[in-house]
Amino acid sequence: MPASEDVAAVLLVGGLGTRLQSILPSTPKPLAPVGATPFLELLVLQLRAQSIRRLVMCTGHLADQIEDQLGDGRKWDVSIEYSKETQPLGTAGAVKCAERYLAQASDFLVMNGDSFLEMDFHQLIRFHREHDGLVSMAVRRVPDAARYGTVQQGTDHRVVGFLEKTGSPVPGIVNGGVYVFNRTVLEHIPDGPASLERDVFPRLLELGMYAAEQDGMFIDIGTPEDYARAQTLYRNLQQAAHAGCQERGIS
Repeated sequence: MPASEDVAAVLLVGGLGTRLQSILPSTPKPLAPVGATPFLELLVLQLRAQSIRRLVMCTGHLADQIEDQLGDGRKWDVSIEYSKETQPLGTAGAVKCAERYLAQASDFLVMNGDSFLEMDFHQLIRFHREHDGLVSMAVRRVPDAARYGTVQQGTDHRVVGFLEKTGSPVPGIVNGGVYVFNRTVLEHIPDGPASLERDVFPRLLELGMYAAEQDGMFIDIGTPEDYARAQTLYRNLQQAAHAGCQERGIS
């Protein structure tokens, strides 16, 4: 089994970002600037700071802008490849489309390209291997889960179900948008458009899904309100993205 540093990271960056189009009409959501930095660059920096350097970008909407911005990754001393969908495939379809870049992977990271979770990726990979499930997801307890679905857990961190968002401003445990997948998951993703959250994860519950709770900073930029909040957290996001550099000897 490869060392956790050798695990590839698949980033889902092809969505339409319809809720942000009113303020970013011609920019793909992952490239939305936070301070002076494209949001997606913060994720690249976070991965590099923890010595995860093999990245696959699942692009779609305005894909050329993302490829022009990031190139092959050499600017950050990482390797970036692109899996470009020719029609909207959803989160699951995008992962399936990237299968050819994961031929040697026994397991791999998957990340939403519009959310940031302050966490230790290697700890999640160890958690995944210890529990020997198909999917391990990072989850976060939030004081207001109104705009999120929530994750239901049983014993030993096992995920037993998902509840759709209710719109009620109550606390809950939500999906943090970072996962480790065993490559067997690819066999459970249908061809064509499909959603991880709606189509794939519910079918994997009986096969073994586990949740590792995190307590670091969590933000997504899916709405104008949260995008505005990200601007106020710019310095914190920068610091969190670089966390791990010193202890891993990265300049």
